[in-house]
Amino acid sequence: MHKDKDAALVNDCKRGDRQAMSQLVSQYQQPVFNAAYRILGNLDDAADATQTVFLKVFEHLSEYDQKFKFFSWVYRIAVNESLNQVKKRRAQESLDDDGQASPWQGPAEELDTKRLCQRVQDALMLLSDDYRTVVVLKHISSFSYQQISEILQLPEKTVKSRLYSARQLLKKTLEKEQEILPG
Repeated sequence: MHKDKDAALVNDCKRGDRQAMSQLVSQYQQPVFNAAYRILGNLDDAADATQTVFLKVFEHLSEYDQKFKFFSWVYRIAVNESLNQVKKRRAQESLDDDGQASPWQGPAEELDTKRLCQRVQDALMLLSDDYRTVVVLKHISSFSYQQISEILQLPEKTVKSRLYSARQLLKKTLEKEQEILPG
């Protein structure tokens, strides 16, 4: 994610260099997919969003302003595309999801870890898009507050405030769920 390397690749892409395009996709595909997955909560939807993100990146490459970091621009497109898919899904589907229980039963620790991950993912999906996005960018993609501020085009204070509120909501949701679980 080096700015000079990205700038050179972007310039090469603008001149039609397919190898430079391939390098940008290779460099950012996994982080974009991970962010999309955490926002969407579905592997297929995340794969679709990732593909759409890179189509948009290359369609609008001429609009990219190089005074900003390339990764911020790409992540902003990824976040927007993921949130757009969430909105489309909400409009098309009911929120009745039975979840997917795995028929595989492994060692107790692995099963507990898998259950905890699923509980956290479920709680994450209950957050509003704004809260979920900052949690994903901070805790899943490991961006700094400044980077998140650039990606979301928000003041750093707003990012911190949203993250604090999102954490509190996640904590309440997980604590509430823990109270209802037998055990």
